[in-house]
Amino acid sequence: MVLAHKTKESTRSGAGRNLYWLLLLSLSGVALATDVSSGRLNIPTLSIIAPLWVSTLVVTLLGFWAVPVLTSLKASQVIQEDGPQSHLKKAGTPTMGGIFFLPMALVLSVAWVAFAASANLVNVLAASLLTLCLGLVGWFDDWQILRKKSNKGIPAKLRLGIEFGSGLIFGLWLLLTRPDIAILALPFDLALPIGGLFLAISTFVVAAESNAVNLTDGMDGLAAGTSAIAFLGLALVVAPNWPGLMIFCACLSGSCLGFLAHNHNPAQVFMGDTGSLALGGALAAVGLITNTLWALLILSGLFLVESLSVIAQVTYYKATKGPDGVGKRLFKMSPIHHHFEQSGWPEVRVVSTFYACVAILAVAACGLNALR
Repeated sequence: MVLAHKTKESTRSGAGRNLYWLLLLSLSGVALATDVSSGRLNIPTLSIIAPLWVSTLVVTLLGFWAVPVLTSLKASQVIQEDGPQSHLKKAGTPTMGGIFFLPMALVLSVAWVAFAASANLVNVLAASLLTLCLGLVGWFDDWQILRKKSNKGIPAKLRLGIEFGSGLIFGLWLLLTRPDIAILALPFDLALPIGGLFLAISTFVVAAESNAVNLTDGMDGLAAGTSAIAFLGLALVVAPNWPGLMIFCACLSGSCLGFLAHNHNPAQVFMGDTGSLALGGALAAVGLITNTLWALLILSGLFLVESLSVIAQVTYYKATKGPDGVGKRLFKMSPIHHHFEQSGWPEVRVVSTFYACVAILAVAACGLNALR
């Protein structure tokens, strides 16, 4: 048993590990540089780098205990038979990893803001509550999949209904406590009064963002790494006016990096819906509270493409159905990361390319924010 564990550990090297370290050092460098240039480094409790590093370290260490526990509980990933054949070797890898890295991110962010930062705790608590709500939905979905030993969790309509309901309630709270939120902020100091339409937007954003990140979670390190970049980008966008939510984003970015220490190729654990739905909810919460949905849209560009690829695939297949009931496929497989994999790209190459895409989008969002 010990020998088998050591053998598996010895294989965790090469391209996947190198990509992880490159991402960790790159995000740390960006956080440190922006803290120095803004003067935040003079007050570490109000910096980005401190919560980023603390969260990364704590979750990394916690993973050394949590991953074996999930393995012993036989919380193994159920691999789809119609998915990429190369993924069949991942069978037996524990899932539901979001159960350890997300609560830790939320605890660290709330504690940091409450005891170390002079920032608005209410907004952080609200964002944490929405994140936790969607995480619980994901956990129940994962639990049903594990219990049934199939890919069918809770009914899709029920899950979508809870997501819509969460977004509606969150939007209603914002509209009642901050009527100015009904004026949608846009780049270049433009604004668009939307009134009660804000409720429809908040409902859609929460459901769309959570499902988009969920669809991106299909390769070792893909959702965790892209989310880490997106959260750091969002932290930089909201930093000038929302220090509490900046810390919230930094803690989530660091927690994704800490989880990635165990999730990079070849993965020792998957985050499951417990993690992916919650991460999308957290992004949506920050974008809605800070009225930076335009920045969220840019930062979530990759997640949006993943969702659109699934919609396009299904729509095209139905539209091209012949008399035999079989349609044509627009992509070799969807979401689109599987299309590249089926085209012969190694998994790490797909993941690294997607990291680069989100990084470019983050730079664009931060650049536009600087021009406002």
